[in-house]
Amino acid sequence: MTEESGDRRDQRLVPQSAAEALRPRPAPKPPRRSRGARNQVVVFFNLIFSVALLVALVAVGVVAWGRAEFYGAGPLTTQASYVIPRNSGLETIARGLEREGIISNSSVFEYGVRLSSADGDLKAGEYGFEPGASMRDVMDKIRSGQSILHSVAVPEGWTVRQVYDRLQAEPVLTGDLPPLVPEGTLRTDTYRVQRGMTRAELVAKMQASQTALVEEVWARRDKDIDIKDIGEFVTLASIVEKETGRADERSRVAAVFLNRLKKGMRLQSDPTIIYGIWGGSGKPPSEPIRQSHIKDANPYNTYVINGLPPGPIANPGRAALEAVANPSETQDVYFVADGTGGHIFAKTLDEHNANVRRYRAIERAQNAAAAAGGAPADAEPDDPVAQ
Repeated sequence: MTEESGDRRDQRLVPQSAAEALRPRPAPKPPRRSRGARNQVVVFFNLIFSVALLVALVAVGVVAWGRAEFYGAGPLTTQASYVIPRNSGLETIARGLEREGIISNSSVFEYGVRLSSADGDLKAGEYGFEPGASMRDVMDKIRSGQSILHSVAVPEGWTVRQVYDRLQAEPVLTGDLPPLVPEGTLRTDTYRVQRGMTRAELVAKMQASQTALVEEVWARRDKDIDIKDIGEFVTLASIVEKETGRADERSRVAAVFLNRLKKGMRLQSDPTIIYGIWGGSGKPPSEPIRQSHIKDANPYNTYVINGLPPGPIANPGRAALEAVANPSETQDVYFVADGTGGHIFAKTLDEHNANVRRYRAIERAQNAAAAAGGAPADAEPDDPVAQ
């Protein structure tokens, strides 16, 4: 045993008081930091890393929240619609949707649309949205262009003036009407249009559709019909259109007029009198056709002129055009109303006069029954008696 080890053993054996034994001993000194750890560049990069990590975490949270908002159920509790005007920007669309309660956050919608590369695909129109529709659903609906369509009905046989009055009163259309187009150039049909479509656009569409229809039917016409050109074709079809609304009679009525033209007989059609006197506005319901009207020397009065009038008296539909293009094979040159909404046809004047007498008797009986009942008789349609 060395002397040093003996000294340590002696020191451990030195007795201590209780207070000395309980006294805390000083902690050892910490190790000295390296110079690299104390370098300011290292401190700066540590700060940058910490800030970047924090920003990344915040960004991830924001993206996750935004995605949840964009794809999650929206605030709508009932069906709703919204009109997107033409040339509307994404910001305007987003704010409008938020204002109407269709989406919850316009900024999220904007970012979602841009990230979907759909900002250039949003289409004008009126769109309907279901309850709970997400922003993604809203975007897809507007992007698809599947807007709400409204019906604008234009009955067959209306004049251009009547069609214009109808379009002017239609609230889903916008803008002014163009100047009156030529009679007979508008397609009579039911049109499905978006809210905001201009009246001028619809008129142009109706014209293009009528041109295509007329050319199609004209190309399939019976080449033996006594019609010189497509203008006369539309004119006669407009007269047939106004003479009868019954599908089973149109081709026979067309045949009567074509037979009369071939024989050099005047058409003597009441609807032409009406157009010549009152124009496209039509005859007032309370105004009868008088002898003075029948004798009026105007270019549309086929009781006075020979052949066809200078142009159509209405916009004929497909059925009337088809009837003129392919008329019935008959020798009839007369017809008169039968009192039930149809007509009786005849080949000779004697037959026709007998039919007229029968019709007048029916008319008198109807008037008498109406008078006995204290109510005015229902007016028979303008009597298209060909004589």
